[in-house]
Amino acid sequence: MMSLLNNSRNHRTTQRTMDYDIHGIVGVRLINPLDSDIAAVADLLEQYRAPLRREPDLVIRFKDDLPTPGLKHIGEGYAGFTEEGFYVLSKGRASVKACIPFEQIGSRCEILHESGPRSVPLLTDIINYTFLSKGYIPLHASAFVHNETGILVAGWMHGGKTEALLAFANHGAHYVGDEWVMLSPDGESMFGMPESLCIWDWYVKYIPKLLPRISMERKILFKIIYIFDAIHKIFGRGIFEKFFPIKMLGEALPVFKQQLKVRVVPKALFKDRMRSQATPQKLFLIMGENNSGIHIETCDPMEIADRMVGSNNYEQMYFWEFYEAFKFAFPHRRNDFLDNIDDRQRSLLMRALKNKEAYKISHPYPVSFDELFNKMQPLCNGAATKPVNQLSIREHR
Repeated sequence: MMSLLNNSRNHRTTQRTMDYDIHGIVGVRLINPLDSDIAAVADLLEQYRAPLRREPDLVIRFKDDLPTPGLKHIGEGYAGFTEEGFYVLSKGRASVKACIPFEQIGSRCEILHESGPRSVPLLTDIINYTFLSKGYIPLHASAFVHNETGILVAGWMHGGKTEALLAFANHGAHYVGDEWVMLSPDGESMFGMPESLCIWDWYVKYIPKLLPRISMERKILFKIIYIFDAIHKIFGRGIFEKFFPIKMLGEALPVFKQQLKVRVVPKALFKDRMRSQATPQKLFLIMGENNSGIHIETCDPMEIADRMVGSNNYEQMYFWEFYEAFKFAFPHRRNDFLDNIDDRQRSLLMRALKNKEAYKISHPYPVSFDELFNKMQPLCNGAATKPVNQLSIREHR
């Protein structure tokens, strides 16, 4: 790894640096980035651009070419290794080349990355784990402020977190975070990493006044997918069910339907209603369920702490695939911080969420934004309404 760093330092004659200070806790430095490299991290980091007055926690050093003589491939070319380093070679469908020292994650970490118009692989995960190493807990959640009350909504993927955020946005709520929200060690502060929001096609009817104009190209794409779906519903049964084109259409539809969304930066929806941080006063665990309505009951915050360790890990499965590949490549290189991550997350979450006023929501999917707001809103005003152990489940059903 050291010879790789030495070679990369000598490759460009001038050194350009770009610093990012994330909430004053995690510092990131890009060294020798091209404009396209800066653009690749802009969605996640641009708002945190500021000179660092301390050593960075994460350094990403770019070079024009990252030679990999003797590279041994893992899997179908998605990763590889040499005697000196482990390489991530793909991010989804895109090709990348980044040498990531997994043994350093959780401490000062330096990544070598080949320049180009690509995103940096595993960047969000590495930043999350750097926060965790400092005692701050990344939580797969949404967070907002309603009537000066901080609300944290946690759950599994597609559980309803963003739906709750947007339901309250319709009524003037202030944005704190979505997808990943950081909790301070004492649980008294939460702040987001405001990446683009994923807006599914069925959200549109609930937030017409918030949503920026959708491009004509995206509208046409939506209509084409709706037509394909209608064709399959008509002909995907009976005598046509095994007809080859209909069968192929049925297999392709799930992939097509993943395109029924747009990405929107939070500021485009919330405008001047953006908060850098807030105090989480009300905690919700939200889940879809096969029922006829929305139900809310009080909940032990420790149950939420336990469940969210699993949710966090699921969201970072892509990272863990590469860490397992790293351990295959270098069986004697370990990262004790990563190997004990579950226990660390659980203990920090239990401390941060202890004594929080907590509720569990179950709802049909898709859920009505208006109904979700009407059910949650009475519990989202001011300080704790009642001690958790005294609030009847039946009161809010």
